[in-house]
Amino acid sequence: MSARITAITSGKGGVGKTFIAANLAAQLAARGQRVLVLDADLGLANLDVVLNLSPKVTLHDVFTGTRTLEEALTEVSQGFSVLLAGSGLVEYSRLTPEVRDRLVETLAAMAPRFDHILLDTGAGISDVVLYTVSLAHEVMIVTTPEPTAMTDAYATIKVLASTQQRRSLLLVVNQTLPTVDARQVRGQLQQVIDRFVSPGLDKPVTLDLVGEVPVDAAVRDAVRRRQLVAEAYPGSPAAQALAALAARLTPAGG
Repeated sequence: MSARITAITSGKGGVGKTFIAANLAAQLAARGQRVLVLDADLGLANLDVVLNLSPKVTLHDVFTGTRTLEEALTEVSQGFSVLLAGSGLVEYSRLTPEVRDRLVETLAAMAPRFDHILLDTGAGISDVVLYTVSLAHEVMIVTTPEPTAMTDAYATIKVLASTQQRRSLLLVVNQTLPTVDARQVRGQLQQVIDRFVSPGLDKPVTLDLVGEVPVDAAVRDAVRRRQLVAEAYPGSPAAQALAALAARLTPAGG
């Protein structure tokens, strides 16, 4: 059996993509899933910051051949594993044949060992991000209700539909407010997709709303303390929302 690979991506930075990836991993692990988070933001990594880790071995060391993949694999106390990237490494700002090969090799080596692999990609539509996303079985778009975030989410969806023939994408809306819920955000995005993206395609592009995380002071405090929200505030609305998202993504009987 091979892992289900989910790319978690966004049109713009700052929408909580890495926060969602780390916290979702913990919730999936709590449901008995063997989970790996691969920090695929190879040059601007911050998964280590969110998880309060100080990696001695990163994917950069693996890609350059100085350390092994086994040495880079880190198990965290919340019950899942991570492969951390380096930060400030300009060589990962563009897609090279070496980066392509190392990413494929890494996933091929890890897939038999896990039930679910989450790829925490960089933001935007660079060639590195798009190639990383192309390696996943499914794509989860993270956005907030803020207009620029939604505009950039739409741009990402449009590119994925045209370059990777993605016809079904998962949507998570972060930082929702009582005045604007996730269904409204999904509805607005779907409306624009129906009008400007789907015409002329073999099949229409659909967004599957799989979760929403409300604005919650517990999130801000947990991030500041470099803890996962379910660890710091297990009963908070955000923790409950992330548990519900994990339930949506867990196979029946899993």
